[in-house]
Amino acid sequence: MVFQGAAALNLDAKGRLAIPARHREALVAASEGQLVLTAHPHRCLLLYPAAAWEPIRDKVLAASSLNQQSAAIKRLLVGNARDESLDSAGRLLVAPELRQFAQLEKQVWLVGQGSHFEIWSDAGWQKQQEMFFGMGNEMLPPGLEDLPL
Repeated sequence: MVFQGAAALNLDAKGRLAIPARHREALVAASEGQLVLTAHPHRCLLLYPAAAWEPIRDKVLAASSLNQQSAAIKRLLVGNARDESLDSAGRLLVAPELRQFAQLEKQVWLVGQGSHFEIWSDAGWQKQQEMFFGMGNEMLPPGLEDLPL
């Protein structure tokens, strides 16, 4: 299952996000209904099918808590992780703490990243786009310089 594409969506008054129909069935199939929503260091949220999240969580948890960087990433990724599922209308409830962390207001962006989705505030997504286009000739990181687009 590969999740791709970006969609502008609206959070409802209760903080629920309606997952577009084109992604809903695949997301439920990939997750058996079990999803994980957590914070990302770039101030967006990550939405994973539980099975795709588990190896990432286990790798993060295996790192030493005595190392400040490891401890910080554990606190961010695992400390903010929430088990979620879609309601009968295909909506995902985004907890107030996570909405605050990612500065989500009414309009948000659901962005496919292959194995998972990122959820961005409108301002955060626009900032990411501007940052990318501002890179000029440095757009492609090492290893992707010969990407045949």
